[in-house]
Amino acid sequence: MPKLFAATIALFLLLGAGYGAIQAARSIPWDCSDWQAFAHEDRTTAILESLAENRGKTLYCGIDQSDTFAKAETWQAGKDRNERDDTVYFGERGQFRGFIAAQEGWLTDGESGITGQSLATIFEFPKEPRRVKRTKRFTVGTNPAQFPINAATSCGESRGLLCTGWGGWSSYSNTSSQNFQLARYNRVGIDGSISQWDMDWRTSAVTHRNNLGQRTAAGTATTITPAQWRTLAEPRAVAACRARGARYVAGSADFGEGHNDNRGSGSAWHGDNLGWFYAEEEHSTSPGQFRARARQSRTWSATCKKVIRRNR
Repeated sequence: MPKLFAATIALFLLLGAGYGAIQAARSIPWDCSDWQAFAHEDRTTAILESLAENRGKTLYCGIDQSDTFAKAETWQAGKDRNERDDTVYFGERGQFRGFIAAQEGWLTDGESGITGQSLATIFEFPKEPRRVKRTKRFTVGTNPAQFPINAATSCGESRGLLCTGWGGWSSYSNTSSQNFQLARYNRVGIDGSISQWDMDWRTSAVTHRNNLGQRTAAGTATTITPAQWRTLAEPRAVAACRARGARYVAGSADFGEGHNDNRGSGSAWHGDNLGWFYAEEEHSTSPGQFRARARQSRTWSATCKKVIRRNR
């Protein structure tokens, strides 16, 4: 009786410890069928390239299950590249960012890194953070705050005014206003003997006004056309966008009014802000006699786009 009692107690103790219970086999959840080891005569290169190519798959597949690499040599190959905040290995097969702390613990049998993490955490090779991108658009163009746009030198600035070439010189006169008017006529091909004109600053259409104020269409002045102004603006736009790390949006370049310089002219035919610059010089042997030449200006603008990528 005492022996039977003792045997019964022993059986209960064994059952309590889990013996005798049906033990379910631990399944391995990792599918290693697509693990591809990179063959290379240099062992370290083979390991690094394999890790890069198989980024996001389990280290378990390449080490314990397939016996491709040993834990120690895998750790030795990658430990000097173990910066988690930056991609530190760019290979032929891909790139990776070092080992997470749980992987360190597993590869070094607890000597480095941390242990006690789940198996999935230990064996999952870290993936790159998902990168998102957005497109930022902004406007570039003539910037009056950068330089005085009423200065003729602004025609030469990369972000400055668009300007025509100089027109021909007027005849000598002691009246500046007449010189400037004739200089404008010369620049756009209008007969200087006709004094009453209007010109649309965007289309260059010319209208003649007689003494009674009646207007008659008189064709188009031989100045730069709207299409030509835009063609002049495009290289400025490309350079301005590139300087800010962006790309020019094709077809966005446009022109606007020129600088406001109505010197000696009022707004009789060329309109406010058409943008006339004048150069005047005195006759070398006839003091008080001057001649002038003119050029036109336009402001310009364009749209740039910049793709901004960041980790999410």
